[in-house]
Amino acid sequence: MDIRPNAFKRALERRELQIGLWSTLCSNLAAEVIAHAGFDWILLDTEHSPNELPDLVAQLQAMSLGTAAPVVRVAWNDAVLIKRILDIGAQTILLPYVQSVEDAERAVAAVRYPPRGIRGVSAGSRASQYGRIKDYLRKADGEVGLVVQIETRSALEHLEAIAAVDGVDGVFIGPSDLSASLGHLGEPGHPETQRALEDAVRRLVRAGKPAGILAVSESDARRYIDWGYRFVAVGIDTTILARGADTLAAAFKTKP
Repeated sequence: MDIRPNAFKRALERRELQIGLWSTLCSNLAAEVIAHAGFDWILLDTEHSPNELPDLVAQLQAMSLGTAAPVVRVAWNDAVLIKRILDIGAQTILLPYVQSVEDAERAVAAVRYPPRGIRGVSAGSRASQYGRIKDYLRKADGEVGLVVQIETRSALEHLEAIAAVDGVDGVFIGPSDLSASLGHLGEPGHPETQRALEDAVRRLVRAGKPAGILAVSESDARRYIDWGYRFVAVGIDTTILARGADTLAAAFKTKP
């Protein structure tokens, strides 16, 4: 048995547009439903969702036959959290609140085995198909994808240097936290935030690093794609469910 190629990482290397969905429901059934919808990638969130390791295992198993590559957002830039999520089989991780080159370098070290990093070694993890993948330890580094999240004014000042760190495969710009950092809490559509998002992607394009973002509407998503973002989450599963439920409930409450 050979290691599974990281399709999402390869697509980023080719600068192919990747359309994704944010998943915060912490459900293997929900993950299975959306994994077969035709998306290129799905973000399984552990930062702002009550997702724990057993939940993630079930979601990764449920997504295994779908079209979408799973990307797991780790709760923090912590080598122990990262190690555990890689060991259960996640091939691409997204790390929030990367503020500096040092933060990015620490993240790279956490996803790589010695001597290039500090990832702890397990010979029988789910990632290695319980030891069945030939030379997993030697091949794993090449198939692990790392995306770092930029979400503050300070981080934007170091954008090119962070993007240039060897081992960073993509840079995700977080609109909500960036907006808060700029003084516009709860207003990602604020003109200053939108100017910052457009400037960020232009800088990343010049730096040769693919940029990602989360959009809350189709119009936002299409604008971000036009600006040059290459991996774009076009919605959130909880929002889709809530809006659909609200619409259906309202339809039956309307009096003739």
